[in-house]
Amino acid sequence: MSELRWHPLLQEWVITATHRQERTFHPPPEYCPLCPTRPRSEPTEVPEPSYEIVVFENRFPSLQREPPTPAVAPTPFSPVQPAYGVCEVVLYTPDHDTTLAELSLERIEQLIYVWRDRYAELGARSEVQYVFIFENKGREIGVTLSHPHGQIYAYPFIPPKLERELDAMRRHHAATGGNLLLEIVRYELEDGRRIVQRGQGWVAFVPFFARYPYEVYLVPEAPRRDLLDLTDAEIIGLAWILKDTLQRYDALWGFSMPYIMAQHPRPTDGAEHPYWQFHIEFYPPYRTRDKLKFLAGSESGAGVFINDTLPEDTAQALRNCQVSPDASESLLKEQPATPDG
Repeated sequence: MSELRWHPLLQEWVITATHRQERTFHPPPEYCPLCPTRPRSEPTEVPEPSYEIVVFENRFPSLQREPPTPAVAPTPFSPVQPAYGVCEVVLYTPDHDTTLAELSLERIEQLIYVWRDRYAELGARSEVQYVFIFENKGREIGVTLSHPHGQIYAYPFIPPKLERELDAMRRHHAATGGNLLLEIVRYELEDGRRIVQRGQGWVAFVPFFARYPYEVYLVPEAPRRDLLDLTDAEIIGLAWILKDTLQRYDALWGFSMPYIMAQHPRPTDGAEHPYWQFHIEFYPPYRTRDKLKFLAGSESGAGVFINDTLPEDTAQALRNCQVSPDASESLLKEQPATPDG
C-alpha cells in the first residue's frame, strides 16, 4: 500500500508505503539482487551476465505510475491522495565490491549522461513536478543493499526542502536580479577558507552555513538550472570534481565514507525558474573518525541543526586530503576554470 497523507501542521505531504517493510536487507554478496545474473545462479534484477549501467523501476516503490486507491478516508484536516510518481534504481557498475569514488572518470561521465536522460524523461511526465536523483551509501545511512547504486524519485509535488530553496532563490532574484547560489559561490571563492576544490567550471566547498560536519556543495560557476543545461565540457568537469570530492572523503579517515548525495535541479512543474542554480549536496554522517552525527532532539524535533564542527576547519581537512589522481585527472586539474554567463 502506498498513498500520500497531508501533514496539516507542517503543510507538506507524507508518503506511507507499508510494502517497503518487506524489501531485501543486506543479503550475502552471492545473493545480491543488483549483481548480474551469473550462469547456473538464481536470477537477479539484471537478467544478463554483465552490464555497464542499468536503470530499472524499484520493486518496493514509494511512488507508483499506477498507484492503488488510498486505503483510508481523509480526515477533516488531512487530505489523502494516490501516490503517483516513479521510483527508479540506477546501478553504477556490475562490480559489487567497488564504490562511485573508485569508478573511472569515463564511467562517472557516462553515469551523468544517464542521470540527464532520466531527468528529462521523468520530468516530462505530466504528474511529475520534481525529479530527485540521489545516492544513499553505507549502513550508517540505512542502506539495505551494498551494491553501488543510486535512486531517482519522481515526485508529484515539489518536496518541502526544495520548495524553500526555490522560494529563497526566487525572492533574491526579485529583489536584486541576481542568482543567490552563484553569488554565494563567488563570495566563497573570494574568501577561500571553505573551498575544497575548484576546476573545470565547478566549485566544491563547505558552506558557511553547513548543517552537517563535512557537508560539501558542488556548484557550477556558470548559471545552470539542471543537468540539461550543462555543456559537454561541464559534464566532464562534474565527473572530475565528483570523483575528487568522494576520494577526499575516503582519504579523510582512511575508510570508505558513507554519505547522502542529493542533486538539486530545478523543478519540472512547467515553469522556467530562471533564478534556480543546479547543485549537488553531500551529507556524510560522521563528525569524527569514530562518532556519528545523529539527528536528535533539536534537529528532528525542532528542525534546527547543531553543527559540532567549524566549516573552515572541515574544509581545510578535506583540502589537505591526499588524492591519487590518474593521468586524465591530472590533466583536468591543470586546466583553468572557464565559467560563462
